[in-house]
Parts: sequence; C-alpha cells; structure tokens
Amino acid sequence: MSFSILLSMAYDRYVAICNPLRYAIIMNTWVFALPFCGPRKINYFFCDIPPLIMLSCTDTSLYEKQIVIATALVIFTPFCLILVSYACIISSILKISSAKGRNKTFSTCSSHLIVVTLYCGSGTLIYLRPKASYSQDTKKFMPLTYTAITPMLNPLIYSLRNKDVKEVLIRMMAELMNK
Repeated sequence: MSFSILLSMAYDRYVAICNPLRYAIIMNTWVFALPFCGPRKINYFFCDIPPLIMLSCTDTSLYEKQIVIATALVIFTPFCLILVSYACIISSILKISSAKGRNKTFSTCSSHLIVVTLYCGSGTLIYLRPKASYSQDTKKFMPLTYTAITPMLNPLIYSLRNKDVKEVLIRMMAELMNK
C-alpha cells in the first residue's frame, strides 16, 4: 500500500510539472473533491482521508462507504490470505512429532505474525471505526500507531528471534528488576 501511495504521489508530481495546465482535469479523476466550509484546521498529526472528510460541509456518506470498501480490499483481502497461509502452516506444525521441532518451526513464523497483526489491526481500527466511537486524541493517536510505531517495532520484533538479542534483553530486564 505504501508503494501505491508513493506511485500516486509521483504521478501527481508528474502531472503538476509536465502538464500543469491540464492538472485540474487529469487529477480530478484521481482525487475526490469535497467542498470545505471556510478555513479549518486539521487536528491530526498528518493529513489523512478521515480528518479531511470530517472537515467537509456536505454529506460524506458516499465517501465513507468508499473508504470502507477500499479498506476491505486493501487490508482484509491480504489479511485473509495471510490467515489461510498460517492455517496451513499451523496444520503442518501440528504434524511435527517433537515438541522442540514444533516450537522452533512456530518461532520462525511468530515475529511475522505479530507484525501482520499490529499492522492490519491498527489499520482496520483507523479506517473502519464508527464516526463517534473515539475521542479526538485517540483519533490522532491511531494513525500514528499505524504509520510510525508499528514500523519502528518491526526491527525489535524480528530481532527477538536472535539468541544474543534475547540474552541481552533478559539480562537488562533482570537488572531492572534488581534495582
């Protein structure tokens, strides 16, 4: 998805620089246009679709439905395929006779499964939540989790499979507990 966003941004820059007089016509098919009532401030960490929709002074139910459909396609389709993949993996793991073999095989997949769950879970909470279900501060924090915190955790989550990293982490936690 991130690559798709970068692609659309590159196309936007291309049209703005190479076809500036036709920009409004060309980009109108790429970006939805909402009427906004007067100057408003987005109370968010970055510009995203949900806060823009909240600033509109028109009925946005059609756009909200489009977001739900797009989210379902972009998040749920890959997530369902991942779940099917892990169902097959777990089925194969359960067929391994030794407990040590099962644990080692499952630990190979566990870090990826944690990252997928964090990424898809936070993305789903951002784009599929009911309008008034969260406070404004929570609405600002959720996209930050999705765009910054989850990617920051990736190296930590994937490095937990390394024995040396585990040993250092255990020693650090023991030292903190002894203080």
